[in-house]
Amino acid sequence: MATKSVLNDSNQVSRAVALIQLGARLQVLESETDLSYERLLRLYKEVAGRSPSKGQLPFSTDWFLTWQPNIHASLFLNIYEYLSKVSALEDIDAIMKAYKLYSEQIAVCGVEPLLSITRAWRLVKFIDNNMLGTTKCSKCGGHFVTEAYENARHYECGLCTPPARAGKGTANGGILLH
Repeated sequence: MATKSVLNDSNQVSRAVALIQLGARLQVLESETDLSYERLLRLYKEVAGRSPSKGQLPFSTDWFLTWQPNIHASLFLNIYEYLSKVSALEDIDAIMKAYKLYSEQIAVCGVEPLLSITRAWRLVKFIDNNMLGTTKCSKCGGHFVTEAYENARHYECGLCTPPARAGKGTANGGILLH
């Protein structure tokens, strides 16, 4: 019989608290910690002051490919991939740190983040399972979230070639193009 580690338990609770403070859904907590559902539920109510949201997590890859969400998702993913390469962080810790950095960068632009921590976590899962990939823009050289097997030869990102009505307003996380 394995002995319970007080230190490991403390680390699991700390990770769960950090995820809850970032707005993670209960399913993310269940996946990324070893804590029981009942314990996570009590912890969620204590930290957030309310019951967790119900319902399924977003599962479609399509959301990440639309114009504005793609820019936000690509920014997050580039930060996450950089942190994963240069640090010894566990995946979930790299996701949390990348999400915080993404949120700070978006705040500097004066817009609300379109990407939630739950969507960011899901994006990493989609990338890991080859359901989405990244492609280098043939104009600016940036790496953007795309279909897993996008033809990179003539790919142009949504910043270099925005849709016709892009930049008409900053509502819902829009970035005003000049």
